[in-house]
Amino acid sequence: MNVEIEDRYLPTEHGEVFTRRWRTSHTRETPIVLLHDSLGCVELWRDFPERLAAATARDVIAYDRLGFGRSAPHPGGWSNHFIRDEAEHFFSPVWQGLDLEHFIAFGTSVGGAIATSLAAHHPRHCRALITESAIAFVEDRTLHGIRQAQAAFAEPGQLERLRRYHGDKAEWVLSAWVDTWLSEGYAGWTLKDSAPGFACPLLAVHGMEDEYGSVVHAQRIAALARGAARELLLDDCRHISHRDQPEAVIKAVGRFLQAVAC
Repeated sequence: MNVEIEDRYLPTEHGEVFTRRWRTSHTRETPIVLLHDSLGCVELWRDFPERLAAATARDVIAYDRLGFGRSAPHPGGWSNHFIRDEAEHFFSPVWQGLDLEHFIAFGTSVGGAIATSLAAHHPRHCRALITESAIAFVEDRTLHGIRQAQAAFAEPGQLERLRRYHGDKAEWVLSAWVDTWLSEGYAGWTLKDSAPGFACPLLAVHGMEDEYGSVVHAQRIAALARGAARELLLDDCRHISHRDQPEAVIKAVGRFLQAVAC
């Protein structure tokens, strides 16, 4: 299937937001909106969105949250409520600017938590929810993984990996991740704080070797669902499932969307 790429900057009251849309010829199908992880951006999805668009025969859209990638710096006021803030405040200008009536939310890692919050806060518009290695609470494994990453980024030259994608916002991106999750004030956070529940169908994907969270995270997300919920646990798979097991993820998403007919 032919997939065309369209880049757009959307104006918001806090600055421009960079978006990329992988367009198919099936524009009547509900599009998939991708939510990136704590250190991610549009570019770091690599070829997965194009493959997903071709396999599902529907448009796929990704955007850089404010403070990340090619979008404007975050306006400030970053808090422990950043997941809920994205759903309640920052997503709306993107969604409206792209003229989307309905969407399928697909998020990886903390993007999965944000996608769940979108489903909870926009129940009339979010037709289905797909989470990948989503974080649902602060687990010892989560903290251990972040501390290891923090130590790795402290090595000479390692921060350049982030600057390649986030430019002069790289230090802020790393700090927003590490300082938030390792803070005492965030220790008791759970996804229920940002998404008390949602009604749309759910597919929760999780790698069995995920270095940031056990399969309990997928179970916690499924427990928030008031409708149909499916879990897919992948062997030989770490935190970013669509990199370790892209074919399995794409096939599962395709089957899920066909089954729920959204």
